[in-house]
Amino acid sequence: MLAIVGILVVLLAVLGGYLIEGGSFLVLMQFAEFIIIGGAAAGALLISTPPKLLKKILNRVLLIFKKSKVEKETYLGILKMMYEFFQLSQKEGVLALESHIEHPEKSTIFSKYPQFVGQHHLLSFLTDTMRIILMGSVSPYEIEALMDTDIETQQQEGAKPGMILQKIGDSMPGLGIVAAVLGIVITMQAINGPPEQVGHKVAAALVGTFLGILLSYGFIQPLATSLDLMHEEEARMLEVIKAGLVAFSKGFNPMIAVEFGRRSIFDDSRPTFREMEQALRGGKA
Repeated sequence: MLAIVGILVVLLAVLGGYLIEGGSFLVLMQFAEFIIIGGAAAGALLISTPPKLLKKILNRVLLIFKKSKVEKETYLGILKMMYEFFQLSQKEGVLALESHIEHPEKSTIFSKYPQFVGQHHLLSFLTDTMRIILMGSVSPYEIEALMDTDIETQQQEGAKPGMILQKIGDSMPGLGIVAAVLGIVITMQAINGPPEQVGHKVAAALVGTFLGILLSYGFIQPLATSLDLMHEEEARMLEVIKAGLVAFSKGFNPMIAVEFGRRSIFDDSRPTFREMEQALRGGKA
């Protein structure tokens, strides 16, 4: 939601200031410039990006407009879910976890947290690690190293959409200059024409530079930053799960194990110990 508000603020500030200074909105409607810059940017994206990554970029950009920042309640849900698994293991043994891990869609515990189950990479990270713990032949330190490898791999993969979008944003001012140069070429061809006509063509050429810079610094690069921040939040959730599972594999009781996870949460979203305890004892997560 904030992304939509930000886009509107950028447009209102730039176009509003332009109109206040006496500019004509119609002068900015240079569709040829839009085609040159937008088409060249789209072509560069197709040249540099594999189809699977293109789809991922599109999905994650759309997610920016739907998904808000990961809040305290989300982390409380993750902690409570892990606590339920750890308690089940403590009461009935680790083998009681097997049916939940092998068939998460039928799990009575996972069914309480549809938002978590909907994030495939988080679900796989949790269930795959629990499988290793159930085997019983891997030490907690080796499990931690395995999870670190998984997190590093996911971080490298998850950083690609923001990186690609950042590069496209960096190229936009240059593409704006390309559109402006082509406009100047057209202007020079009509240099002997009436001054009004020459002035109109120069203005149209300058619109290309304006669009390239505005699209880069006003829209595309902020979107790339949003993708990077979203990726960091997802990586933080993996760290929370890792901390809890490592503590669990070392034999800590469920409350202490999830406390390790709570301490891995950044301060602006971290619930207090009392808030976590209340959620785990039956309060709302």
